[in-house]
Formats: sequence, structure tokens, C-alpha cells
Amino acid sequence: MPKKLNLIIILPAFNEAEIIGRVLADLKKVLSGFKNFESKIAVIDDGSWDKTAQVAEKNNAIVLHHVINRGLGGALQTGLEYARMKKADICVTMDSDGQHDPYDLKLMIDPILQKKADVVIGSRFLRKDNLIPCLRKIILKVSNLLTFFLFRVYTTDSQSGFRAFSQKAIKKIKLRTQRMEVSSELFQQIKKNKLRFKEVPILVFYTAYSRQKGQTNLNGIKVLLKLVLRLAR
Repeated sequence: MPKKLNLIIILPAFNEAEIIGRVLADLKKVLSGFKNFESKIAVIDDGSWDKTAQVAEKNNAIVLHHVINRGLGGALQTGLEYARMKKADICVTMDSDGQHDPYDLKLMIDPILQKKADVVIGSRFLRKDNLIPCLRKIILKVSNLLTFFLFRVYTTDSQSGFRAFSQKAIKKIKLRTQRMEVSSELFQQIKKNKLRFKEVPILVFYTAYSRQKGQTNLNGIKVLLKLVLRLAR
């Protein structure tokens, strides 16, 4: 009988007690159909002061705690280090606010299973039916341009939180930034380590909750400013 692949799902979470139980339930339902995988879900509790950790533990997720809020970059660093420690064959990162569709998981990991990519980025711009708010769309497009100018890697969705990594990518990627700019830094790591990457279309849900809890337009502008300052160095 072939050995099952070790799949780890990483969910960075900050004060997501209201929604994370449903996100985990939906994710586990999808993973129950992944018969050739030994799957684990790790929630990175990034200094939450609500009951995010308790709800995640109640839903049988592994919870890794940050004493203080380190930001998305810090949460991804912890998640990838956990995946390295557990010798994951594939690691997937997803938002914990319900924006991503867990039924897209197969689409995300297939290029890795087929040896066609080391990193897979889920792009909301490759699906025409995604209703992306206008200002958010502009900020994302500008982020893509700055990511290209900084790192010479073209992507249609540099700020996507839905990503899949092969074991090779998990071992090689070493993130340094702590906040939202980590999403662009990832492409610097892709280029530096000569990793093959592929984009696949994903469905996103822009609910009132996800728009409130996710990256705000103001935060998006701050990320753009940080990238511009980096470009000016």
C-alpha cells in the first residue's frame, strides 16, 4: 500500500472566533475526501484576545500560539517552520476569515502532485465571476506591478493568501517580513531559490465579515508604501 502524503493546512488567525469554527468544519469535510493524504490543520493563533484558540481546539485543529500579534508574515513563518518540522510533503496556506473556498484545495495541490510547480498561487483574477471591490482591485493591481518591479516576477495576484508549497519550497523559503508585505516578499524567495510557480483560478467570497477582518484598503495602501520605499532603496 503506497505511503500517504503528509499535507498540512496553515490558517493564520487573529480574533477569528466568530467564523473559524465554520471554516474548520468546511475544510475538514473537504479533506475527508483526500484518501491518499495524512492531513493536519494548524491554526496560528497570532495573539488573539478572543476565543479563536479555544474554538480551533474544539474543532480538533492544532493550535500554535503567538503571545503577541506578529502579523501575517510572522504567522506564515511559524506555519512554514511547523511544516518543516513535521516534514510535510505539501503545505497550503489559507485565510481564516472564510474568504477562500476549501473545494479549491485539489486545484491548488494538483500542479505539485504533477511535478509542474514548487509553489502554487491561487489567483482571484483568473476567475471572471469573482466580485472584487473596485478600490481593492486597484490596490491589488498596483501591488502586482510593484512586486514585478521589485523582484522581476510576474503574478496576477501577489497578495493572495491561498498558496501551496512543495517539500522543496517548504525547505528553501525563509521569510523575514512580519506584516502584510510578506505576500510580495514570497516572490523574492521564489526567484532567489529558483522555484517553479504556477497560478490557478480560485473562488473568493467577499462578505461583510471578510472585508472587515481581512486586509483593509488602508492596510493595502500601507503595504504599497512599504513596497515603494523598498523599491527606492
